[in-house]
Amino acid sequence: MIRQALKQDKKDAASLIYQAIHDIAHVLTAETEYQKVLAELEILFSSEGNRISYKNCLIAEDEGQIAGIVVSYPGKYAEKFDEAIKSYLLAKKGYAPVIDKETDETDYYIDTVSVHSSFRNHGIGTSLLKAAITKGKKAGYRTISLVVDVNNKQARKLYERIGFIYKKSISIHHHDYDYLVKEVH
Repeated sequence: MIRQALKQDKKDAASLIYQAIHDIAHVLTAETEYQKVLAELEILFSSEGNRISYKNCLIAEDEGQIAGIVVSYPGKYAEKFDEAIKSYLLAKKGYAPVIDKETDETDYYIDTVSVHSSFRNHGIGTSLLKAAITKGKKAGYRTISLVVDVNNKQARKLYERIGFIYKKSISIHHHDYDYLVKEVH
């Protein structure tokens, strides 16, 4: 079952988000220790107006357990969401990190997809992606986008199977990614 995320999903959500974005989580939280990163991700998830807010997340459940998450939002809000994170960190840490641009403003952006290891290969990732695509389509977007690490062949294969195609290459926090898009009507 796919449902809207709730604030109380924060522990599982933080872990799943970290699993998917690793180094980027350290940038978004300005923390280096794993437990501190998770704690900050929980705070961001429980808040509104930032990229990983529960408001931007859908949760996949399997028999009452959280099996996966997708984070998605209109690309036109990406900069605003990142500014909220920078302001939070500036107030808390005294500095704001550089957060690389990930999406085009005209796209509906799938920021993160993550499935718990014990639920993989059961179609949950596909279901989450399709739910995010539907959400973008209902919001009036014609182009859905996401990025994939150039070395993550398994994820890229899934995205291509769903209909995403290569548009361009980008760099996020010194890593190379392919920017993939799917046209929806």
